[in-house]
Amino acid sequence: MRRVIVPAAAVLVSLAPAAPAVAAHHPPPQKVPVAEGHGGAVATVDLDASRAAVAVLRRGGNAMDAAVAAGAVLGVTEPYSAGLAGGGFMVYYDARRRQVHTIDGRETAPRAMTSTSLEGIPFEEAVTSGLSAGVPGAVAQWDLALRRFGTLSLRQALQPAIEVASKGFVVDQTFHDQTAQNAARFKDFTSTAALYLPGGAPPAVGSVFRNPDLAATYRELARRGPGWLYGGRLGSEIVETVKRPPVTPGSTRNVRPGLMELGDLRAYRALMREPTRVGYRGLTVYGMAPPSSGGSTVGEALNILDALPRVGVHEYLEASRLAFADRNAYVGDIPGVPLRELLSDGFAKERACLIGERAVKHPAPPGAPDGDYGPCAPPSDTAPATPTAAEGPETTHLVVADRWGNVVAYNLTIESTGGNGIVVPGRGFLLNNELTDFTFGPAPGDPNLPAPGKRPRSSMAPTLVFDDGRPVMALGSPGGSTIITTVLQILVNRYEFGMRLPEALAAPRATQRNTAQTQAEQAFLDAYETELEARGHDLVLNPEIGAATALEFLGRGRIQAVAEPVRRGGGSAMVAGSHR
Repeated sequence: MRRVIVPAAAVLVSLAPAAPAVAAHHPPPQKVPVAEGHGGAVATVDLDASRAAVAVLRRGGNAMDAAVAAGAVLGVTEPYSAGLAGGGFMVYYDARRRQVHTIDGRETAPRAMTSTSLEGIPFEEAVTSGLSAGVPGAVAQWDLALRRFGTLSLRQALQPAIEVASKGFVVDQTFHDQTAQNAARFKDFTSTAALYLPGGAPPAVGSVFRNPDLAATYRELARRGPGWLYGGRLGSEIVETVKRPPVTPGSTRNVRPGLMELGDLRAYRALMREPTRVGYRGLTVYGMAPPSSGGSTVGEALNILDALPRVGVHEYLEASRLAFADRNAYVGDIPGVPLRELLSDGFAKERACLIGERAVKHPAPPGAPDGDYGPCAPPSDTAPATPTAAEGPETTHLVVADRWGNVVAYNLTIESTGGNGIVVPGRGFLLNNELTDFTFGPAPGDPNLPAPGKRPRSSMAPTLVFDDGRPVMALGSPGGSTIITTVLQILVNRYEFGMRLPEALAAPRATQRNTAQTQAEQAFLDAYETELEARGHDLVLNPEIGAATALEFLGRGRIQAVAEPVRRGGGSAMVAGSHR
């Protein structure tokens, strides 16, 4: 029988939500990180988004209706992480048909982009540019999701976001801090400075922030439909902003124009894709297939752990290291990704052979997912180790379940905190900078080099877990490439170490992505640094990793929704019906 090693120290962060400091005339929003009840549930990073989703559920809407409504609200209240000019991935369980579906709303490169378009450009310069803006996928994804699985129209689903944008929301410490961190580049664009730096400074904590331009944009989108963006007037304004960014007179920033044309928007499609699927400890885990690397990398790491005789924090880090080596070498928006072999038990056993008492020498080279697996084969000598590229730490994630058992795990993003920093004039939303997720090159053979119409590789990992054909958990996180390790660690905490879901999500994190150093939060370092360094790991502090949301089905109609108690200011978990 397999032996499970439980960590010696159950180190958890506080389960009490962090209350943002606000002005006396505005009471602090009451976000609760754990809620349990019946009739449906939601967890997001934001109280307004969670309220919108629960209101949809209580009025008879289903999980997809609620997810789209919450996503649109996050475009108002979390505008530096999400918005209608961004994109994302959905994993959806249709309870009536008992089927799992995924919807790819990832942004695409313009048709004029080539494998060399980003070469020689400093990463930080690319981040704040028109060149980094991908063709947005969010609105097409919302429209497809509602038409296939929802009961509301896009017009109806946008109403909560219109109300929040019109009436405003109370600025918390996180929103203020994110604005302040971006102030230097926001001031270099007239439209962005006018919206997010009123009076030349970030909005004060406790003040009410309204976005009437975004409210008007959502109203017009509700009236005209997605074609207004994908080839219509709004699309023309996006292209104009990408090609001629509204740089503040006197700014010294070198802002490169983009390559997007209106034809790129006309050609965009959100896509239905087959989910990834792996077995793990008697469960079935579904995730997102390429161009996301979330499902393949989480799935491979779980397979590796399942092949080991024991699992502790060392094994968690090593499985992640090896899975990232394979992700970097083989996964991208290209034909012929060896997905079946990457997720095969034979390949996992071959990779698991490399995990011993000491950390694998850096960098771990990729394996050979060729279908010919021996008892313990050496790493591939034909595919050199490739580095894990930088990815923005932002993005956001939400989970929703309804009274009928439908479930959505939804990652949405505009990439970096604040996207490319450019607000479309008069429209109230930021553009994404997703194209910085491509490998800049030169990197011959890299599966993630840019190409016309290609979708950059993502680490987003919305995940559903099933037991005996029924959903038991949904989860996901923001955090760039740390999304994968955050989801993986929550699953390990829950199913290997026996933590309850709130504990599994709140526990201190570490992330190993085939990098020289393992990044870890302070509480993780306090508990494990000595032990892990003695086994060859090099740990370094990362103050905050991820900001997850999750839900778990408890049986007899009860659902537990869980959000962060502290990270990113804490999240908001709600249920449609109270505990009974």
